Amino acid sequence: MFEHGAIEVHDAYQNNLKHVDLKIPKYAITVFAGLSGSGKSSLVFDTIAAASRRELNETFPSFTQQYLPKYGQPHVKSIEHLPVAIVIEQKRIGKNARSTLSTYTGIYSLLRLLFSRAGQPFVGYSDTFSFNLPQGMCQKCQGLGYVDDIDANALIDPEKSLNQGAITFVSFGPNTWRWRRYTDSGLFDNDKPLQDYTKKEMDTLLYAPQQTLKDAPAAWHRTALYEGLIPRIRRSIIGKKEAQHHKEALAKIVTRRPCPECHGTRLRPEVLTCKINGKNIADVLAMDLVHALKFLHEIKVPLVTDVIREVATKIQSLIDIGLGYLTLDRSTETLSGGETQRIKIAKFLTSSLVDMVYILDEPSVGLHPHDIQLIKNALINLKNKGNTIMVVEHNPELMPIADYVVEIGPKAGRGGGQVTFTGTYDQLLNGHTMTGEYLKQPLTYRKPRPFKSTIPLQNVTTHNLKDVSVDIPLGVETVISGVAGSGKSSLVDALRPKLHEPYIDLAQGAIGTNIRSTPVTYLDILDDIRKIFAKVSGASTSLFSYNGKGACPRCKGKGVTITNMAFMDPVVQKCEMCDGKRYNNEALSYLYQGKNISEVLNMPIESAIDFFKDTTKIYDKLINMQKVGLDYLTLGQPLTTLSGGELQRLKLAVQLNQTGTIYLLDEPTAGLHMKDVAKLIKLFDELVAAGNTLIIVEHNLEVISKADWLIDVGPDAGIYGGRILFSGLPKDSQQESQSRTGQALKQYNLDRK
Repeated sequence: MFEHGAIEVHDAYQNNLKHVDLKIPKYAITVFAGLSGSGKSSLVFDTIAAASRRELNETFPSFTQQYLPKYGQPHVKSIEHLPVAIVIEQKRIGKNARSTLSTYTGIYSLLRLLFSRAGQPFVGYSDTFSFNLPQGMCQKCQGLGYVDDIDANALIDPEKSLNQGAITFVSFGPNTWRWRRYTDSGLFDNDKPLQDYTKKEMDTLLYAPQQTLKDAPAAWHRTALYEGLIPRIRRSIIGKKEAQHHKEALAKIVTRRPCPECHGTRLRPEVLTCKINGKNIADVLAMDLVHALKFLHEIKVPLVTDVIREVATKIQSLIDIGLGYLTLDRSTETLSGGETQRIKIAKFLTSSLVDMVYILDEPSVGLHPHDIQLIKNALINLKNKGNTIMVVEHNPELMPIADYVVEIGPKAGRGGGQVTFTGTYDQLLNGHTMTGEYLKQPLTYRKPRPFKSTIPLQNVTTHNLKDVSVDIPLGVETVISGVAGSGKSSLVDALRPKLHEPYIDLAQGAIGTNIRSTPVTYLDILDDIRKIFAKVSGASTSLFSYNGKGACPRCKGKGVTITNMAFMDPVVQKCEMCDGKRYNNEALSYLYQGKNISEVLNMPIESAIDFFKDTTKIYDKLINMQKVGLDYLTLGQPLTTLSGGELQRLKLAVQLNQTGTIYLLDEPTAGLHMKDVAKLIKLFDELVAAGNTLIIVEHNLEVISKADWLIDVGPDAGIYGGRILFSGLPKDSQQESQSRTGQALKQYNLDRK
């Protein structure tokens, strides 16, 4: 296994790692397995990747280093034979309205070159075809393809005066600094209701362009400029970071429509007159990758042969990894984490660099078994080019790709951090490790529970759905499956307006987390714990808050001190005064059942359940954390350290004690080991037994086999999907040759015979 050398890790003790020594073979695919929270990411990302990136950054001059991302010094004695690491994570691409699939991949630059050389009539060089440059962008929408209209009536209450709060938009209320820009201007009678304004006064309030005020009152800031409400919101809020904070408020006042001049093409009219084989550049950008490739191969102009070859190579690598359904003008902010990760893999497949170590974070997340086969092929190609591949992975569909397997365990959190197995995939199957035992088990189907009623969806055409009709059962567990991009989420989008009963939507966005967010703050039990300490001590509850009176004076309750080192990494150290406990000495002097407040917050939830068994409110919430498999977390662990799968289960824990309601879940198994998946299936059974309905978008075959009903969408993604291939008992889908999920279920058990 190690004939081509190895990356050697000596004494890694980052996070929960227990002084790990490990050899990882070069030019091979190594899969890292183990429970969520066992220490896989601590080893692969926080130790190996961080060390490689840090060393690479240190080869640059210090002036350059200040502009590079900062990586802390990992806790490891040494790592030998370490190549340059390229980390391909699940993170979505930034929220830039100008970023599309074609601009992100570099395909757009090549298409611009193609049209400037081979398009007729000639309208200009490459820059003329760019919607991000003044030469090419539509002047009306500045190359965005849409215009935002602001509804003035939604911004004001005409019956009120400025002093009474006539400007109703958030952050413009009475006594705010933005409100003063109108009341201090001297342009208005601040006590006059807006409905009594003259047309000129109303236009000045709403539409006036930015200007210097003549004869401004004394209250007006000397250098300030006056600007009407609508241009002000357009300039300083819409399109800025602040827009994220005011999403709901903006949705009420802004209507977005395709630009009336360029009709969404983003480009000036004369640019669109230039065509190749009857198609202009906007027509090509609107094509999906499969059709774009066909268009390229039909061009017979010798001058652009090299350009076509280069752009076709980029497009083909995206098609090969299963993204042929994406259109070139698809906005990057609408891509899923899984799609983004596959785009990055495709990019590296066409790279000339070799001898790298590629580190992937669960590349199977969000993927159907059919798509996973494409990822496997891509990773084997990447290895065969002369690279080392490390994959953190739970999915039994992807694990067989491994030349070598490292299992970290045996448990999660403090009970993990050790290497429990190293060897080939076959050795893993024949050994007696936890992962090996689960991998051997075939799928078994449940005895379906009867349902009395359904929600009928009829003639649905949301997004790519092709006029589909299907009934969704109530009172049981239904899984909606299908390849990524097939239309599963669109089906749930069409279902939401039909839900008249209360429903809990766990499919929406991540939790806002910061260094001060912890399980106790999220479960809303920190106040109860503080009250217990206040009661036994006679002190005020604020003494037991690390955000209040109880905070350590040096670190202000963070537990760490952060020293900025100019162009070097900030140094994060455990606070010397409180030893990382976050609290001051007075707060720590009071005990409850022999423990101070810091010791209580450092307890794993597993121990805290017994500790708080007499306090019903706290106990019940902690039991829910155990039910969703998060009892290895400590009460005070920062939520910033949790994975996406852990965060979704945390949201589920908060919503558990409902009955007779509908739960919508979106890939709740993301980031879960097979043992944790089994826990989750047990929890789903309990929820159904309590009278709830579960509707789950999921690819995990274990979850699908234990559901009562399966709706399979497909067969492929985008315009090649959007049909219902199967609706019925999961077991019966194996007989449906058109059902990708049914065939995957059948194959899974065949592989285990």
